[in-house]
Amino acid sequence: DMVMGVPDSATAAGIGYSHWSNLPLHEGLLKNRYVGRTFIEPDQRIRDLGVKLKFNPLPQMLDGKRVVVIDDSIVRGTTTPQVVKLLRRAGAKQVHMRICAPPIRYPCFFGVDMATRWELIAAQKTVAEVRDFIGADSLGHLSIDGLIKAVALPKDIFCMACFTGDYPIPVQLEMDKLALETMPTDQQGHSGVKQR
Repeated sequence: DMVMGVPDSATAAGIGYSHWSNLPLHEGLLKNRYVGRTFIEPDQRIRDLGVKLKFNPLPQMLDGKRVVVIDDSIVRGTTTPQVVKLLRRAGAKQVHMRICAPPIRYPCFFGVDMATRWELIAAQKTVAEVRDFIGADSLGHLSIDGLIKAVALPKDIFCMACFTGDYPIPVQLEMDKLALETMPTDQQGHSGVKQR
């Protein structure tokens, strides 16, 4: 019945999906702009609280509707189940998640806080298991080939290690995040990093 992007990171993708599918685009969630990216918070309790503070559903837009929800990614699986619950509580009849990134199965060591595979939901579960975990009626991801086609540039100029596990430089695949966070800055990279 409608398409909505999870604000703000999936707004553009929501517009594109609406155009492609000929389904109307509506705003189904309001975002508290003072709550940042929840997936990069260092602690799961903080991430959970952040999601609860971040979004407010609009029942008048959602009640009785089949909703296609576009989001930018699913990293740990913290935000998406909460979004699905909020939409269902606001009256959505069905919630179909469409993710405009391939499943993130490998850590990023180049600036994003997702340092271990066990933290990444797509590294631990199949797409069907993730769908069940998040409580959606269906779940679809953009493929790697679809991503490359969408950006219309040669694939060898992008790092896609978080999707493929093919890193542009040698990396240590697992790090002890807590050890790194409590270690003095001048020692980071020299000890506290474990090979698993």
